Amino acid sequence: MSTAAAANSKKVSFRAKETTVCPICDENHQKEQMFQGGGRLIAGKLSQDLRRLYEKNKKFGRVSPMDYVLSVCPRCLYSSFPKDWSALAPAENEALRMQVDIRRSYIEKILGPLDFHGDRQLVLGAASYLLAMDCYQQRGNSVAPTPKKAVCAIRGAWYFADLHDEFPELGYDKIRDLLYQKAAITYGTTLELMQTGQEPVDQAAGMLGPDTDNNWGFDGVIYLNAYLTKRFKDQLAPKPEDQILLLSRAKRTLARLYGSGKSSKGKPGPILEMSRELYDEYNILIESLGGEK
Repeated sequence: MSTAAAANSKKVSFRAKETTVCPICDENHQKEQMFQGGGRLIAGKLSQDLRRLYEKNKKFGRVSPMDYVLSVCPRCLYSSFPKDWSALAPAENEALRMQVDIRRSYIEKILGPLDFHGDRQLVLGAASYLLAMDCYQQRGNSVAPTPKKAVCAIRGAWYFADLHDEFPELGYDKIRDLLYQKAAITYGTTLELMQTGQEPVDQAAGMLGPDTDNNWGFDGVIYLNAYLTKRFKDQLAPKPEDQILLLSRAKRTLARLYGSGKSSKGKPGPILEMSRELYDEYNILIESLGGEK
């Protein structure tokens, strides 16, 4: 093994040879990418919100593929999925350029000073998804910003859950819960968009995830809408009568996923089993609230 190969075998990531140019501020940088293989990832359980948990690696420490998904300009903090990096209309570019200082101030109030020239880790990973949510606010319908904001919101919630575990005194649990609620709202909106066609939701099909190991696609959107609606029903609809309507709507959509899965061998097993369990929980919850009207 060469010296370079031996050094790389101890690293989690590397810098791409080609230069990435920021379309907002023209900054040049080398995007960080994760090495594949080498025993870096030790996959654990799948959580109820479809997050793949990874065990801490004795050799490499914490390793997360999500750290490297988003492109982030180290200078102006423009963030997006690589597919959308350069696909900017002039109005979008101008809006993002005008908000550079606001973007930096906003993220540093939450996470402190950041340096995206450095290697990605827990804090920079969390920042990348918050920044992407903010930047997609300025993107037009042609890039399907809503489902991408939904994915960024739930991944951001996962990051802030981990940050809360690491630093329980800093109040990151409040941001975690806000991001989960944001995900609940945007996943619900994504389902509506799938029916109305106001955004080309298929533009996000390859990145719906919600995690990086298994892309559950539109089935994941249906399941997560139901899971998050149930979890945050009190915040989404404070009145019991509104909760029943909200839950009944989510239950009907979930029933279609579960029903189509039973008649199709192509549906992945884990999400079908979780959907069945969630559907049963919905029945009990709705009955406890007085039943469907």
